[in-house]
Amino acid sequence: MDRATDLSTAVWHKSSYSEGGANDCVEVADHCGPGTVPVRDSKLSAGPVLVFGEDSWSAFLAGVKG
Repeated sequence: MDRATDLSTAVWHKSSYSEGGANDCVEVADHCGPGTVPVRDSKLSAGPVLVFGEDSWSAFLAGVKG
């Protein structure tokens, strides 16, 4: 993770596609730094966080929606 990305005040949002299931929960945080999109597994909230650039995240979402 980029050391410049401060996640101490991150507000995490669970994917609407998780449907309340116990095994498929992805969370994304907002406003954690310019051009960054942190993503984590909600079942492992203290675990690793993947930080994507906005362009990469947008391309991923477009691919999933398509």
